Amino acid sequence: MRVITLAGSPRFPSRSSALLEYARKQLRKRDIEVYHWHLQNFAPEDLLYARFDSPALQTLTEQLATADGIIIATPIYKASFSGALKTLLDLLPERALDNKVVLPLASGGTIAHMLAVDYALKPVLNALKAQEILQGVFANDSQVTDYQHKPQFTPDLKQRLDDSLHLFLQALQRRNIKVTALLAQPVLTNTTVKIAS
Repeated sequence: MRVITLAGSPRFPSRSSALLEYARKQLRKRDIEVYHWHLQNFAPEDLLYARFDSPALQTLTEQLATADGIIIATPIYKASFSGALKTLLDLLPERALDNKVVLPLASGGTIAHMLAVDYALKPVLNALKAQEILQGVFANDSQVTDYQHKPQFTPDLKQRLDDSLHLFLQALQRRNIKVTALLAQPVLTNTTVKIAS
C-alpha cells in the first residue's frame, strides 16, 4: 500500500507536523510505502500564481494517482485550516482524491476550533472526490509539547492517534479489497448475437 502524507503548516517544525510525523512512523512500521510532502516543497510563487505546471505539483499529482490514501495535517487559524494548504488543494485536479481514504489531523490553540475540520476542510476534500474521509484527530496545543525537538503527546492524544491510524489501515484494506474485486470483473465487449431463424 502507498500513502501520501501532507503537512499543511507554513511553519516547520509545528504541532500539526509532529502529529503527521508520528503517523508516518507508525505506517512505516507496518511496511507501508509513505511519500511525505510539506508546503515547503512548493515554491511560494507557484502557489501564489497558481502555476499548474509546477514540477512539484505535477509530481504530487502523479503520486496521488497511485496512492491508496492520504493523511493531511493542518493547524487551525482563525477557525479554518491553513490558507497555504487551501491554495495547494485548489491546484490539484478535480478528482485528485478519487478512490482515496483520507485521514485529517489538526492542531489548534483551543478546543473551540475542533469543528473547523468538519466545516472547513472536509468540504474541500469532498470536492476532490475523496472516497472516504475519516473522523480524524484534533489536538489542542497543550497536548503537544516540545514539538521543536522531540514531540511529546498526552496519553489521551496518543491513544486517539493510534485509534485513528488503526481505522485508517482498516479503511485502506477495505479499499484494496474493493479495487481488487473491480479489477477481477470480466470486461464486457460489444458482441453481435445471431439469432437463428
